[in-house]
Amino acid sequence: MAFSPLGAALSPSATAPLKKSTASGPAPPVQENEYFPQLQGGADREITEQLNDEVRHKYIKAKKLGEGTYAVVFLGHLRTDPSSFVAIKKIKVNTEYKDGLSMDAIREVKYLQELSHPNIIALHDVFSSKDQNLNLVLEYLPRGDLEMLIKDSNIHYGLADIKAWMGMLIRGVWFCHENFVLHRDIKPNNLLIASDGEVKLADFGLARSFADPYLNMTHQVITRWYRPPELLYGARQYSGAVDIWSVAMVFAELLLRVPFVAGNSDLDQITRICEAFGTPTEDNWPGVSKLPNYIPADASHLVPVQSRDFFLRQFPTAGPVGADLLMSMCTLDPRKRSTAYQALRHSWWTTEPRPTNKQDLPRKAGGTKKMGDDLTRRGGELDDQFKNAARQLDFSAMKA
Repeated sequence: MAFSPLGAALSPSATAPLKKSTASGPAPPVQENEYFPQLQGGADREITEQLNDEVRHKYIKAKKLGEGTYAVVFLGHLRTDPSSFVAIKKIKVNTEYKDGLSMDAIREVKYLQELSHPNIIALHDVFSSKDQNLNLVLEYLPRGDLEMLIKDSNIHYGLADIKAWMGMLIRGVWFCHENFVLHRDIKPNNLLIASDGEVKLADFGLARSFADPYLNMTHQVITRWYRPPELLYGARQYSGAVDIWSVAMVFAELLLRVPFVAGNSDLDQITRICEAFGTPTEDNWPGVSKLPNYIPADASHLVPVQSRDFFLRQFPTAGPVGADLLMSMCTLDPRKRSTAYQALRHSWWTTEPRPTNKQDLPRKAGGTKKMGDDLTRRGGELDDQFKNAARQLDFSAMKA
């Protein structure tokens, strides 16, 4: 059967019947106490507690897979079927938040309940435990994440494998954007891998609806190495283009096996972006000077916008067509960046080599523990173990 880059993206998954699609438009905002409603009558309270107990009783909690300040993740299984595994993420109640829940937790439940797609982690159930902690019953993804494959020099992968992983990632992002949801924290360790090799977009703790183009949103999202220049310049109104920049950085990282632009601070990050891609100016990005944190560069330090030749030299493995796709996703001006839909229709997907079948993709042992560690992390956090792994790229040698 011929490969279709859009693949399953054009239809919701049938694998998670407990969730609902929101393809008709943006979801309504989260209501106060949506997940722990304040009940008026004793009878109502008894019914709700009974339903919660029934959900909780469906699962057996087994060994701990990971623990952080935000959550604890356990391996679990259906009580009626010990071979049907799940990951149970217990989010710790914090008294500094209203009702003990941070916005990260509310967002994660909200968007995972609404989005059902083969390339988005499935949320099967939600229940509260006796200690009032919120428990998310998530799809069991035992093969770890893309980060562990990138970092392991003993794992050999080629362009066909990268093409398969990128196709699954962009299909998941496409579905989010079609449903007016920004993920806002795409990076390799938020891309978990199922037993059949399918890549799943996880960690929706920073996600946000974006149906209103004039809605102000925070710019303090997306882990720094994957954050686009408009957010570093303090943009409060933005679109799915912020996720596309992150997707491009994941693409570059898969090709190089190190993060491409790895700044030590926000200022260092924007400096490295300018060195790598060119200095943002009114000529190449109309309106950029109006962004709150924009500082015009001295004329003697202006770096011209990089050409396709730069991308070919920096990413030779991608080939001319792959370099063109990468370039289209990391354009400085977010209005000129490819959308997820446009990226999926790019000619790269139909050129040789064709994407590897998901069941034949490289795999690595130890994925269950990595999944546990990933699910305990708060949105926007960077793993300490990877902070010193970034290669210090010399962009000055690539200007010609």
